[in-house]
Amino acid sequence: MSEGTPAVALLREAAALVYVANLESPALDAGDAHHLSTVLRLQAGEVVAISDGAGRYRGCRVAGGAGARRSERRRARPATITLVPDTDVSTLARVGPLLTVGFSLAKGDRTDWAVAKLSELGIDRIVPLLCERTAVRWGPQAAAHQHRRLQRIARESSMQARRVWLPEIVELTLLAQAPSLLGAGGGWAGGGEVGVSGAGGGVALAEPGGGRLSLATSAVLVGPEGGFTDRELGTGLPRVSLGDTILRIETAAIVAGAILAGLRGGYVGAQQGIEAPAVTPDR
Repeated sequence: MSEGTPAVALLREAAALVYVANLESPALDAGDAHHLSTVLRLQAGEVVAISDGAGRYRGCRVAGGAGARRSERRRARPATITLVPDTDVSTLARVGPLLTVGFSLAKGDRTDWAVAKLSELGIDRIVPLLCERTAVRWGPQAAAHQHRRLQRIARESSMQARRVWLPEIVELTLLAQAPSLLGAGGGWAGGGEVGVSGAGGGVALAEPGGGRLSLATSAVLVGPEGGFTDRELGTGLPRVSLGDTILRIETAAIVAGAILAGLRGGYVGAQQGIEAPAVTPDR
């Protein structure tokens, strides 16, 4: 691999991306080793990108652990694979503002699905919310277990999306506590982020009839089925609209995340000089 390989090219062209604790001496956990060796069946010489999940990454070559043979898989032999660093360590700066999407717990696997897709979109912080009308309720033990599950889901989705900055999965949060937790400007109260460029925005509730979503509100909170209660809407937070239709919890979370990511990346925005076509009424 040439030393001048751009970050985007390295991350896209690598056979996989995995997270490791030490970029100098990368050691894979059992699950990642199994995925590379047995599922992807990587061969010696193939390129794998490694990252610490905090913006630092480098390219490696597979030196051992070629794809397991069928007979080995039947015997459930533990996967072994060795990664040898092949490029210098690079750092990808984190672009601001940090994007946050919070959403009410949803039934079934819909919370898992939303976390996976928000991770793929590049959302920085994902906040499971407990609102007055939230139908799903977790006790303390269940909440701790689910938090670990959601962290794992976010990690796996971020690997697939080739993210070198892992999203933060916040513990289950009461809606009433979310504004003070997020603090002014949409950032965590009590401290800033190192290496983040761009001013942060405020916190807003996703609500039909609200204003246009912009980076002025880079933290968006989505309510449960049935919406926020009047008491929740009376907190004084601004409201933003996600469209003219009524969306499911997970759909609204993804829409909010996609718009925010597009605005930050410059992929979407106000179109200048384009007029909407005239609509002719039916006769």
